[in-house]
Amino acid sequence: MREKLTGRISGMPTHPLHEEILEPQFAYEVENLLPAYIQIELVMLFEYVRMGYIPKPEAQKISDLLLSINHDTLTADPTKNMSDIAFAIERTVESSLPASVPAWHMDRSRNDFQACAQVMFARSEWLELMEGLQTLIESMVVLAERYREMPMPGYTHYQTAQIITPGYYLTAIAEELLQTFTRWVQLYDEINQCPLGSGAMSGTELDWDRNRLSGLLGFRQPRSNALVAVASREWVLRISSECSVLSVLLSRFVTDLIQWGNSEMRLIDLPDELSGISSAMPQKKNFPILERIRGKSAHLSAFHLDMVLGQRNTPFTNLVEVSKEAGTHLWTLFQTCKSLFRLLTVVTDHLSFKEKEMLAICQRDFFGGFTLANRLTMRENIPYRTSQVIAGKYIMSLIQQGLKPSDKHPQLLREKCAEEGFEVSDLSDILADVFDVQGNLYVKRSTGSTHPEQVRKRLMVQKDRVQDLDRERRRRLKQLVTAETERKRLLQELSST
Repeated sequence: MREKLTGRISGMPTHPLHEEILEPQFAYEVENLLPAYIQIELVMLFEYVRMGYIPKPEAQKISDLLLSINHDTLTADPTKNMSDIAFAIERTVESSLPASVPAWHMDRSRNDFQACAQVMFARSEWLELMEGLQTLIESMVVLAERYREMPMPGYTHYQTAQIITPGYYLTAIAEELLQTFTRWVQLYDEINQCPLGSGAMSGTELDWDRNRLSGLLGFRQPRSNALVAVASREWVLRISSECSVLSVLLSRFVTDLIQWGNSEMRLIDLPDELSGISSAMPQKKNFPILERIRGKSAHLSAFHLDMVLGQRNTPFTNLVEVSKEAGTHLWTLFQTCKSLFRLLTVVTDHLSFKEKEMLAICQRDFFGGFTLANRLTMRENIPYRTSQVIAGKYIMSLIQQGLKPSDKHPQLLREKCAEEGFEVSDLSDILADVFDVQGNLYVKRSTGSTHPEQVRKRLMVQKDRVQDLDRERRRRLKQLVTAETERKRLLQELSST
């Protein structure tokens, strides 16, 4: 008869405990963590062989059985494995061995075993998220290049403010996304530390080579403190925090698109394939995809808060509450973020800006007021704040008379200067171009401005940055592939004995 899993508890989990907690957790881990669990089992098996506790022929049998485990071979059974995946793997292997291997699973704990598998799952998902982020940035850069010279109204305080271009705006969003990408690469390195070999909380008794364990699993290094390795799930909060912060940017970006796409502004358009209709108002063309994206972005902040609340006010040690319950929505967070990237990339791939409508606003509003004040100061030596007053009075007079920015009245401008105590010469040359729409783009000289040439330079830098970051992502992915290759080599060594 097989020995019991524990001598401390004689009863098996009740049906409510099994159905509400243990079986769903088991199913989740089989679906998402099983490959990591098998890899961990294998590298610890290699260590048993190295330390001389398990002969190679026996290790070969165990490795074959471990590699045969899949979704169909593991079942949550309260009577056989207490509906625990670690016990299920152990029992599946032991029940098929021709003879007992006493040292197998000696000096082991589920605590570092589970902590390690969770980080392995998270880093894999994180790499996928970085790939989705990269694709979104690349799509945005292509869109920005297409529209770097097309004038559009820029808004501050919900009012038209200065003339920019869609390309300029998109490079701003791309810049923020590149900052996010940079932080995500750094965060990957921070979380990619191996908990394995830490035991339950205070370390292990055998001479485990933790550097080797770490390398064989593709980690950067072992966790330096055993208690931190099993108690801390700060990496969950760091990941959810980054996703939450990103969701704020994405919601602001989509809010702009929603406003620009309304029937009053009509500055953007999406193809019919990405649009919706009204069931009652046939004249409407809706963009529900934008509403969905903004709605989905809110979930990321909610997940982060859920994970924070799940960990706070708990002791700093290994706890199911922290290691499992507080991470209940981690998988959903990853999936939601991936969905956001896919949907946003589809939008930016197909988004178009409406030149005629944007130009009409640029020609209608007095965007050159800023330039006019600058010119009055530079040429007529009028104190700048007074120049602002003069420019404002001139513009108000034109508006009250129902005139447009293109209606130039140099004599009126001279009168406004005189009202403030400044006698000036003819100002026709100043008014010749201060309200010119295209000129408002090219008058900007500072680096990072809306000048199309500055936008072009910024786009070149952004292209290089996204390629550099992609190389960093791929380098970390290659580390995992290298670790897998080394594990396969060690398995071949076992089979050759």
